[in-house]
Amino acid sequence: EKSNPSILKEIGKRIQRERLRQDITQACLAESSGVSLIVVQRIEKGMSISLQNLLGILRALNMLEGLEQLFPEPISPILLKKLSGKTRKRASKTIYK
Repeated sequence: EKSNPSILKEIGKRIQRERLRQDITQACLAESSGVSLIVVQRIEKGMSISLQNLLGILRALNMLEGLEQLFPEPISPILLKKLSGKTRKRASKTIYK
């Protein structure tokens, strides 16, 4: 299992990679996400930042949809039953040959 510091470093690398892929400077990302330049630099170095700042950065990079995979919406038991359909308990006909 990875330690918290190693997970933070990985998150920072992924944010930096996506920022560079989109050809955005750290300063522009900071401005568009509503955080300071120091906050962007901290997360890219794998240092801790607040959850609110992380959400702002992810939103500015259009990466919020990734959170849906991390925290999926639970399926209600009623909907789950409807989706699964009826389970057969016995065959409907016997075929004799």
